[in-house]
Amino acid sequence: MAAAEARRGFGGLLAALPARWLPPPGRAAEAESKPLQLRVAAGCGLRVPRTMITNCPAVAKEFAERIGGPVVYKPFTPVRGTVGGQSVAVYASLLRPEDLGHPSIATTAHLFQEWVPKAYEVRLTAVGRRLFAAEIHAGSESARVDWRSDYDSLDYRVCEPPPAVAAGVNRVLDQLGLTYGAFDFIVTPSGEWVFLEVNPNGQYGFVEQATGLPITAAICDYLEGTET
Repeated sequence: MAAAEARRGFGGLLAALPARWLPPPGRAAEAESKPLQLRVAAGCGLRVPRTMITNCPAVAKEFAERIGGPVVYKPFTPVRGTVGGQSVAVYASLLRPEDLGHPSIATTAHLFQEWVPKAYEVRLTAVGRRLFAAEIHAGSESARVDWRSDYDSLDYRVCEPPPAVAAGVNRVLDQLGLTYGAFDFIVTPSGEWVFLEVNPNGQYGFVEQATGLPITAAICDYLEGTET
């Protein structure tokens, strides 16, 4: 109870200040919903992977059969903990066909998506209307499934989003009421950009350090009111 009261008291006080927020606290919390993000992104003209949310093993298996290819499981929220004294995390995971009918799926809601072939991935950081995009090239098998699992193997290159993707990103920000977002895309071997998710509070420092993209300066400009 004390933690909840502190969050609402001090957090509410900060949210009540007549100041520029990046991103707005309430909007950011709402925008963290992956199902909402996928629906909004699709409506804004971005391609999204075919997705199933279920706690029914039979439905999950039928989805995999309908996809006819590899399926990825993703947690709705970051999952971290300690096992045997070691820090562990649950990342996106490729599943075998036999995994999709497992009874444990009935425990709770699961998010399954089709596996989209990738040439590389892109982290696109939006600050107001300024977009900073960097290719992420994975150097290990685990990073090719989820690059967060092996940062040491990654290689970064600055890139420019296609105009249609940039326009879609700005529409997503408008729809979700965000002024900041860390967008993740897959770029297929044919060059198509596929939206995965947007983190309203996503980290950007590792991208800036690797590429020199002036994201911190853009955030300062926005908070100072010199950038809309």
